[in-house]
Amino acid sequence: MANRIKKDDIVKIISGSNKGTTGKVVAVLPKKNAVLVENLGVKHRKLKPSQLNPTGGHKDIHVPTPLHKVALVVDEKTNKTSRVGYKAAEGSKSRVAIQANKKEIK
Repeated sequence: MANRIKKDDIVKIISGSNKGTTGKVVAVLPKKNAVLVENLGVKHRKLKPSQLNPTGGHKDIHVPTPLHKVALVVDEKTNKTSRVGYKAAEGSKSRVAIQANKKEIK
């Protein structure tokens, strides 16, 4: 299945503990079927002491959000979400928001 969410899209989390939160997509992970959303899914990891880091410490990591938990935001003022479709016209293919009256997406 093709990923319909692209980098730099604004998405809304539709389920889970962060439900209703919107954010910008930082990266898309097609093999994991997930996305990294800005300021969401940031967890802390503890590091063991090593020769390079003798005191150990903490590290922030970005945990991916599954694609089925995000929806594309079409209208940023009202936070309206939509599904994404494609429209082919004269040899070019463009993304189209399906539920929002066929509005063109960048």
